[in-house]
Amino acid sequence: MPLIKTPIEDLLVFEPTVFHDERGYFFESYSQKLWDQNGIDYNWLQDNEAKSTFGVVRGLHYQIGENAQAKLVRVTTGEVYDVAVDLRQNSPSYGQAFGIVLSESNKKQLLVPKGFAHGYAVLSESAIFCYKCDNYYNKSAEGGIHVNDPQLEIAWPIDVKQMILSEKDSELPYLGQHKPTKL
Repeated sequence: MPLIKTPIEDLLVFEPTVFHDERGYFFESYSQKLWDQNGIDYNWLQDNEAKSTFGVVRGLHYQIGENAQAKLVRVTTGEVYDVAVDLRQNSPSYGQAFGIVLSESNKKQLLVPKGFAHGYAVLSESAIFCYKCDNYYNKSAEGGIHVNDPQLEIAWPIDVKQMILSEKDSELPYLGQHKPTKL
């Protein structure tokens, strides 16, 4: 499972080796050995799964302080456009967004470290989105940035009129209105 660096430091794409034959396919979706060999140290504590329909946009979410979370995200059914935004205050890529299509066919995964906001838009009729977290969710530590913040220059591949946002997500602040916190 090769590691692919993105333009943003510490944000990594995992592209597994998939073995196909007449019966279907097989691949290792996670191997602690691979992480250890590459000096990546996460202790995954929780697996989450969400099912959504076309146009649903979830995010851009994060957890702050001691509740900050790293995530390893993937799609098991359908296709999404996945986005991570660097919110690390001293990072040279602060405020930069990275987007990638994750799908059941490409089997790619994105490692989203602590200090990033994260979200995705469903591009297929429906999608099942799965992710590992290295910390437990804490409602009082949640934060977010609006998905259509022009400063982030996210090239969402669906029209804004097709986006389905929760009430909470539609009221999130823009990066410029964002209060700096320890992520």
